[in-house]
Amino acid sequence: MGLPTVAVGLLNLVMAPSEAAAILLLPSFFTNLWQMFGSPGLLSTTRRLATALIGISVGTLLGAFATRYVAQRQITAALGVALMLYAVTGRSTATHVLPDRTQRWLGPLTGACTGAIAGATGIFVLPAVPYLRALGMPREALLQAMGLSFTVSTIALGVALAFAGDFHAADIGLSCLALFPAFAGMALGRYLHRNMNPAVFARCFFAGLFLLGCYFALGAFIRN
Repeated sequence: MGLPTVAVGLLNLVMAPSEAAAILLLPSFFTNLWQMFGSPGLLSTTRRLATALIGISVGTLLGAFATRYVAQRQITAALGVALMLYAVTGRSTATHVLPDRTQRWLGPLTGACTGAIAGATGIFVLPAVPYLRALGMPREALLQAMGLSFTVSTIALGVALAFAGDFHAADIGLSCLALFPAFAGMALGRYLHRNMNPAVFARCFFAGLFLLGCYFALGAFIRN
């Protein structure tokens, strides 16, 4: 769940969000694909999230093209705000379950908003993750739903970047190379999962993410 969020944030230290998103397409796709197929019931999960996934696809395309008319400073600031919001919502322990009638209209709206943010910043966890948590799914089903949502977001972002002219042949080679550290990081994550207190890890992770978001949100205006 943290790969594109953290990686886009760190890569933005040296490049634009669209360039970082292009490099991370393959690592994000394959790691999320693995998460998506990690549990049974994919077909039922896809049916339940169908309208949200459509919203993600449309929103991503619109968000990517909208960046042509928005200053880079504003995109960088949006990236920072998205990181901070993710850090705050990620620490939430709320267990409220949305009723079915609310899911019917909130699903596509959430998908569209998630896609718009993804198209502009390369980050596709908000507001998708809080929404998925509010569906009351079992843990394994929730992880699969996140993997499905992120996979669709990655594909839509790749298409959007290609049509917007922000994905080039050279990015394919860099994206392939990024697979190696991505899977090495997954192996390290497994090790930490077995040997580190989950509460301590969560506090460190989200605190660092929040500070990184502050840096981008404030730095975008200070440097300009």
